[in-house]
Amino acid sequence: MTPGEPAEAPARFFVETLGCPKNAVDSDKVVGSLLDDGLVPAGSVGEADLVVVNTCAFVEEARTESIDVTLALDEARKPGSRLVVTGCLAEHAGDELAAALPEVDAVVGFAGEGWLAPVEFVRRPVESRRRPAGVRDLLELPRPAPRAPWAYLKVAEGCDRACAFCAIPSFRGRQRSRTPESIETEARHLVEGGVRELVLVAQDIAWYGRDVGEPHSLEPLLRRLDALRPHGLERVRMLYLYPSEVRDPLISTVLELDTTVPYFDLSLQHASAPLLRSMRRWGSGDLFLAMLERVRADEPDAAFRSSFILGHPGETEADHDELLAFLDAAHLDWAGFFRYSAEDGTPSADMEEPVTAALADARLRECSELQDPITATRREALIGRDVTVLVDTVLSETVVENEAVKTAVGRTHREAPEIDGVVTIRGPEFAPGDLVEARVTGALGPDLDTRVINPANADPAEVT
Repeated sequence: MTPGEPAEAPARFFVETLGCPKNAVDSDKVVGSLLDDGLVPAGSVGEADLVVVNTCAFVEEARTESIDVTLALDEARKPGSRLVVTGCLAEHAGDELAAALPEVDAVVGFAGEGWLAPVEFVRRPVESRRRPAGVRDLLELPRPAPRAPWAYLKVAEGCDRACAFCAIPSFRGRQRSRTPESIETEARHLVEGGVRELVLVAQDIAWYGRDVGEPHSLEPLLRRLDALRPHGLERVRMLYLYPSEVRDPLISTVLELDTTVPYFDLSLQHASAPLLRSMRRWGSGDLFLAMLERVRADEPDAAFRSSFILGHPGETEADHDELLAFLDAAHLDWAGFFRYSAEDGTPSADMEEPVTAALADARLRECSELQDPITATRREALIGRDVTVLVDTVLSETVVENEAVKTAVGRTHREAPEIDGVVTIRGPEFAPGDLVEARVTGALGPDLDTRVINPANADPAEVT
């Protein structure tokens, strides 16, 4: 550049993330890598020089959404920009995807996610760019400063289970646990950046450490993270617990530590023992109920979430009735229901006795119609109770009789971010990241209304 010549503006990027929280962590690492390469975020896809789509391939609906979103981004991007597809779908079906989507400039699997920015976009010397080689190295990449008072933190990649319906191990590989030191380093970075809640994620988080010959490593990891409380960490939450591992010492550790919240995200999938065997899964409705009773006996305020598959090959009316009976007895706080999707290369895809899509959808509706009132009832039972709310976002501020009144959205320990219901908070003074004491004044489906309890312990109804 000659003297007086204006500096070339850095290339701008836009990242669209689809799928689960694990993908969100990957996108965070991709953003960190692009920032390290000298690119800057774009305000919209139309302003970006590089558009990245982090795809999901879990079920057919997710794959369809990934393709639809990619095509929509192609239409919205500016001329001359580059459109890159990465993530699970790129890894699972990269060649087919590249052939089917000529609109895309590149399809990049996990091993190349550190090289998403083409050389002409990079502002720092090419030889100094990070050179990650695979998913494990992507895990270790630094991430940008947190944008919210909570953050996902991936502790392992891949899965050692052999569930008959699941293709994840075929493209995510076998489980690879991160070292506790690397997890703590990332956690400390996030907490120092303002994160108050860490959401630990993995395909099978309770299996953490077994792949390196260290079973029961999750409990000491939770204790290690609990030591960050003096630095500002308030909550640790875990997602995706395989049910056979939800026992002591894990249960007792969760209930003992100050930071680990009693929120159990259980990967149950069904309640019929014969069907679970066909799925190559552990458990039964009776075993699951005993687990819930064990936790609730020690912590009545524990919250439970799970997901269930409807229409797996061989699912009978008796199996379905058993699931309905389980839901009625379990009184889960949250439940998600998904229609079975045949995944190429999985044992379930070759099983006989398929269930029609129409029947699977009907069974799904029955489950939802049973569960939705249960969730609503559990939320309504909180009316009048005092709860601790982590403020995520302040929505508005008004002045009433010369007093500022804020409205915000947050969560108690019962709500995982971006997954469950939310808590609306109204009160005089709080900011994102604050923990506030509030009284539940109403419930609307999955969401709660609360009023801050002021320091003088005045009636929260007075705060309007």
